[in-house]
Parts: sequence; structure tokens; C-alpha cells
Amino acid sequence: MTISTRTTGSIEAATPGDIVLSVRDLQKHFPIKEGALQRVVGSVKAVDGVNFDLRRGETLGLVGESGCGKTTLGRCVSGLTEPTGGGVFFDLSQNERDRIDALLAIPEEGQSEEQRAELEEMARLHRVDQLEGERWKRYRRNCQVVFQDSFSSLNPRQFIKDIVGRPLRIHREASGGELTDRVVALLEQVGLGSQHLYRYPHQFSGGQRQRISIARALALDPELVVLDEPTSALDVSVQAQILNLLHELQQELGLTYLFITHDLSIVRHMADRIVVMYLGKVAEAAPTNELFERPNHPYTAALLAASPDVSDDSDVPMPPLEGSVPDPARPPQGCRFHTRCPVATPACGWELDDVVRWLQDEEGVFDRLKGVERTDEFGGSLEFADEDSANLLADALRSDRVPVAMREAIDQLHVNERVVEIRFHPVTEVTLTSRGPGHEAACVYEALPNELTG
Repeated sequence: MTISTRTTGSIEAATPGDIVLSVRDLQKHFPIKEGALQRVVGSVKAVDGVNFDLRRGETLGLVGESGCGKTTLGRCVSGLTEPTGGGVFFDLSQNERDRIDALLAIPEEGQSEEQRAELEEMARLHRVDQLEGERWKRYRRNCQVVFQDSFSSLNPRQFIKDIVGRPLRIHREASGGELTDRVVALLEQVGLGSQHLYRYPHQFSGGQRQRISIARALALDPELVVLDEPTSALDVSVQAQILNLLHELQQELGLTYLFITHDLSIVRHMADRIVVMYLGKVAEAAPTNELFERPNHPYTAALLAASPDVSDDSDVPMPPLEGSVPDPARPPQGCRFHTRCPVATPACGWELDDVVRWLQDEEGVFDRLKGVERTDEFGGSLEFADEDSANLLADALRSDRVPVAMREAIDQLHVNERVVEIRFHPVTEVTLTSRGPGHEAACVYEALPNELTG
């Protein structure tokens, strides 16, 4: 697969005034309902406090495992899903962006009435989920989406002429013969032509359908295009054609891309900057070359090591990731990756749930468990049917059946007959910190250990 390699000069050239869109503390939680009355008993934190800016003319890659919140974030950015908290801000001046950042930095309980009113007014004018009338119409035409499944995103009962021309009709950009001419021009721009006007989507290959989706997205000359895994369902040779087309269109039209993918080899060639997500949060964000050459988060290093085609040094050993992705309804404390991290430390945020995560498959450890009582996220007690079962758990927690970092994080481990009392050292959430120009990572390490970087 040959992909045109983009230059990264646009990163250095971009200034704060070039920012098209700003994401601030974006949250999207899906309620968990149970019972006949469908009462809310919790929520799945699909996106949980994400921040970044998208600069004009750049490609921002959004990567991570399935279920990390990439697509949900893309839907919030494109206005297809309303966020639970935070927001996506469009068309801000630099002064307005600075002011919003200053207001959001003030805890809600510490804001004055005037500050709350000012923030609400700026949200009404610039926050995507609160836009109305002409402002919403302007954003809708300036932010378009190319979906992963081109077949399900195209109406099977309409001709290609109607599918591609629909945005032009809705926004009253063209009609009649002029509409047909505009559609033909768009099709030719993506490598198709007038001979395809009166065909249905099922008459095209997967790559051709994706070209049609791209043509539809470009119909209104948008500033921003959200690309949600646009090539994952295509053959390798077709992937290269679509990626090269996207690159050429960006150079020609000055488009800005939010490129969502799990394929690091693709994003390495396509993106100027990369945001790595894990369990709804940003684990690391950096310019593309910097991220591949000097990852600063163990999760990023693990993703790179799992992709031999992008690894610069395949001889560097990388311990395999252990365990499965935790439940997003109860994400881990501290660093959310610590439950699978090969270099976790006692300061990473161990908690009572980690006891179950690590020992649930150990034979006999929880067979006679009767109940769990929490004092807080970092401590509680487990009651067993007999004293022997309680001692079995305590012995397991003192052995190498759990990570060394987890054992060292235990402040208290006491067996009181049938009850095991456990308390881990409490920590605060691990947040993003600067690792260099444009490079941030949410990790307790200032630099990764040698076993991850060689």
C-alpha cells in the first residue's frame, strides 16, 4: 500500500488564530437503566473530559482500541450526539477562546453570577449543541462526516445524483440543471463521472461507495470533515486510493480533518498530530513524528509495539498487555491504564475493584464471598462465609499472584475473623502534563522506563 506522505510543516505554521474548533472538557455518559421502571443505576463514561484544539488545514488523528470513545467523540464534534457535559466550540476568536478557558478554570461553585451568565452567553453563540437558527445551519454545512460503513450511510433507494445533490438542495445552493452540473463536478473530483449519476449504491464497489460519501461531504465546501474509520472496511489497495484522494483533496481545498482510526500505519502517514484515547480519556497527544519516536505513555508504547509495521525497532521488547479493558461504567482510579500496564507503580491508583479484577479467575478465592462493603473508592471490606476463605484472599494479596505495585500500594490489610479489611493508598486522577512542545501525556512517569523504549 503506497500512501502519499504529508508534510508536517502546517503544525509549526499554525497559530492560535488558525484554530477551527475547540473541545473543552467534553463528556458523554450513557445511562444504565434497570428494572421495570427503568431507573438509572449508573452510566457508561464513553467520553470523559477530553480537551483539544483542531487547527485549520491540519489532520488530527484520533486513535485507540475499540470502545475507547473515538466514534462517540466524533459524533459529538459533528453535532450528531449531544454531550453530557463540556462542549465543542466553533468559530471562536482567540480572545473568546482565552476567556472561555479562564471561565472554565474556575470551579462551578466559585463562579459569580456575572461569570455564569457570560459563560452561558458564549455557549449559546459558539457551543455546537446549543447553536440555533442560522448559526446551527452555518456549522452544519461547515462540518461534514464520512462514515465507516459507506453502504449503510447511503440511501439504497436513491440515485447517486440525489444522494450527492441532497445537501445542495437542502441548503438551496442549486437546482435543476445547475444541480446536476454541480453533482457531476463533485463526482469527477473524487474520480467518478456523469455515467454514475443514475445508478444505485449497490451497483458500486466498496471503494466507489466511499468516494460517493466523500463527494457528498464536500458538496457544501466544508471547513471540517470528520472521517470515522473511512477505510477500515476496504481492501488494502483500495485503502491507499481513498487515502491518497483524501490527501489530494485536503491540499487542493484546504480541508481540516478529524481522522478517527485504530490503524497506526495509516494515521502515521495521514496525521499532523495524534490524540491517543483510552477508556474515554486522552492518554497522550503529540505531533505525529514525536509520538512515534518518543512515546510518553505505556499505552501508546503498547499500541506501537503491537503494530510491527510502524515500529522503528522491532527488537525492543515490550511486555504484552494483560487483562481486558475495564468496565467504562466503573473506570479505574488514578491512571485508567494501570490495570493493564506492564510498568505500573504504587502511585498509579490501585483500588478495591482491582482486587477482584486480578483474582477473580483464581480458583477458590471468591467462591465463598458473601458481600462487599466500600468505605470509599480506595478501601472497604469483603465478608466471607468462613475464616479460611478470608485468609485465602489475604494470602493471595501478599503473594506474587498480584502485581508488586499493587502489593506496595496497600496501606492496610487486616483479617478480622470472616472479614478482610483492605485499604489502598489514595491518589488523585492522573492528568495530562507537558512533555515538550505540543506533547502531553497522562502518566506518573516523566519518561518511560527503558524496557518500554529500549
